Amino acid sequence: MLNENTPKIEYRHSPQLAEFFQQNSLSLLVSSYQAQRVLLFSAKNEHTLRMLVRVLPKPMGICLSGKRLAIASKQSIWYFSGEQSIVGEDGNALPYDLTFVPRYSVVTGDILAHQIAFSGTHTIVVNTRFSCLAHVSTEASFVPFWKPSFIDVLAAEDRCHLNGLALLDGKPKYVTALGISNEKEGWRALKSHGGCVIDIDSNEILCQDISMPHSPLVYSGKLWLLESGKGLLITIDPKTGQKTEVCKFPGYTRGLSFYKHFAFVGLSKIREKQLFSDLPIQQNNEDLECGISIVDLSNGSLIGTILFTKGVEELFDLSIIVGCPKAHLIGFEDDMIDGVFLVPKMQTK
Repeated sequence: MLNENTPKIEYRHSPQLAEFFQQNSLSLLVSSYQAQRVLLFSAKNEHTLRMLVRVLPKPMGICLSGKRLAIASKQSIWYFSGEQSIVGEDGNALPYDLTFVPRYSVVTGDILAHQIAFSGTHTIVVNTRFSCLAHVSTEASFVPFWKPSFIDVLAAEDRCHLNGLALLDGKPKYVTALGISNEKEGWRALKSHGGCVIDIDSNEILCQDISMPHSPLVYSGKLWLLESGKGLLITIDPKTGQKTEVCKFPGYTRGLSFYKHFAFVGLSKIREKQLFSDLPIQQNNEDLECGISIVDLSNGSLIGTILFTKGVEELFDLSIIVGCPKAHLIGFEDDMIDGVFLVPKMQTK
């Protein structure tokens, strides 16, 4: 794992957010590949949020299902199990509802893994470097099973910047890409307007001319995604491909999660300003924000924000831990992992 000094991360949050987290029994996982950190937010009390910081090399996609957690990192997918009865060195139970403990990792190599998802017995990874969807495997670096129709062969060339995956009824249904290209990094010339959504079943382009789409998600009967280049949360009609703007934000939108009628939206600054200077969000906003905005979709009102003021400039993914106001994540950067043992009862013959 990383062996470097922890950067100072500072943030502020809306006063009412701690109470909101408490009342709804929520915790929130956030990944930042730029800061190489996974952040876990929960309510310390009714007035203050608590932030736990864990080190992981370039963490991106987060996949959470019940007590199963997977996080994509630079060369591997890390798996964690949620445990409710972790005892500290003093013999007392840790004061958390759920503690995620690292169990194992599967090495993929640097495939530019973006979003990941559990589907049945498989973990699906959006393999951006090879422009395909793949199953995580212990027998190979990855097992490809789908690619866009405009990609002729699998090559480690990041041709279209395939980046997002949405499931429908537990199966892969939609993906996002930043450009319809079959050339090495061809998406870069199309980034301001060339993004698309593809229906996996038909391999047809459902919607295009999107400015850097990210984080597609089927929720409450709708297909949602973020039009990052414009700072938007949008919906797309699966039948017509019509795009509808829902909310606009003062940041590069990336990372989306829902709870009831609330949308949690990740915002990022743009570090490579020269490379992304032609994006609408960059042209219309001199000072972009990095953080999380929570929106009430029933009326469009802003519930509150978590804004990073130091140490974190870009986010990738968000995942809400429902029914768990006091979550915890065991990391690798301290001595605690050395003393965590999950031991089943002794088996008798």
